[in-house]
Amino acid sequence: MKNFFIISSLLDNDFYKFTMQNAIIKLFPLVKAKYEFINRGKYFFPKNFSKILEENLNNMAYLKLSNDEKKYLEKYCPYLDKSYIDFLDKYQFNPKEVKIFQKGTSIKMNIEGLWYRTILWEVPLMAIISELYYKLTGTKPFSDKKIQILTKEKIKKYKKLKVKIGEYGTRRRYSFNVHKLVLNLLVEEAKPIFVGSSNIYLSKFFSIKPIGTQGHEWIMFHAAKYGFNLADQIAMENWLNIYNDKLGIALSDTYTSKIFFKNFNEKLSNIYLGIRHDSGDPISFIKETIKHYKKFKINPNKKKIIFSDNLNPYKVQYISKFCKNKIIPIFGIGTNFTNDVGLPSMKIVIKMTKIFLRKKWISVVKLSNSKEKSTGEKKMIFIAKKMLSLL
Repeated sequence: MKNFFIISSLLDNDFYKFTMQNAIIKLFPLVKAKYEFINRGKYFFPKNFSKILEENLNNMAYLKLSNDEKKYLEKYCPYLDKSYIDFLDKYQFNPKEVKIFQKGTSIKMNIEGLWYRTILWEVPLMAIISELYYKLTGTKPFSDKKIQILTKEKIKKYKKLKVKIGEYGTRRRYSFNVHKLVLNLLVEEAKPIFVGSSNIYLSKFFSIKPIGTQGHEWIMFHAAKYGFNLADQIAMENWLNIYNDKLGIALSDTYTSKIFFKNFNEKLSNIYLGIRHDSGDPISFIKETIKHYKKFKINPNKKKIIFSDNLNPYKVQYISKFCKNKIIPIFGIGTNFTNDVGLPSMKIVIKMTKIFLRKKWISVVKLSNSKEKSTGEKKMIFIAKKMLSLL
């Protein structure tokens, strides 16, 4: 396992981390943040896991944007302006921002620093932990040939359904090699329906456009700064301040879709191209979304819903059938593409926990439409629900 380094490029990460980083640099450059690793699956980590993880982190300090990568961003990501790409050209990871502790088989990990810097750690760290865990515990996945067969079968099903699909699988992939293998098949065989990958490095490798917009932490920060009731609205308005009508997909479930729709006013509903569904019952959400658009006399058939909640061919078929002639569905498929290798996928997350504002650390929470996806301190979750009248 000596010198087994998983991340070999600054861009082996999800696109939405960079779009948020750009916005943070421009609007909130002095804000500090804390993140925490959450072992939802209660996994037992092998001896010396933290040591090999730290070696991987230390190696990431040497990653720099190459000239080819810079040219790729300029060509394929025009909404990232020159000043930001110049910033990224000088950016380097600082492993001192990450603290890892191992006691027996238990791992704890905390990230702390300026938000615009620490935001890039989450996805590559998750990918490293996942791949290292599988390798160090001696798991035996399906052969590459079987993974290819499974992926081709899924592509065939999605083509038959005539649905648009994207690949969102960086953070919980089995390995970089499996990720690359699957994406190669999507690029070669799913062209009519494939809209792109969230991974920038692999998108560059296959000369395709990366996809993604924003994550929950963008809205969680706004709740800490502006209050829970207005967080969704101000977060959406600030996004427009940076990107205008580009990257216009609104995230709907940071404080439940009920609160989101209260904030998604007529102006925002018209400007944003659509909404992302990431938790809760998809059919109820579709009905709620259509009702919301019709309230403002907006034609739902011209709006999109990006579905990204633990999808597989069965769920996609079920959802797309209900959406037909009602609203445009697009499916962001993650683990089912990059970690369908005959082993259980890891239930791990890294979440923002605190923001340094007004000279103190403020806890942040995500409520979600599914209780099991809520994160944050219990006391703060209770306060958020009380303030939002969700108790």
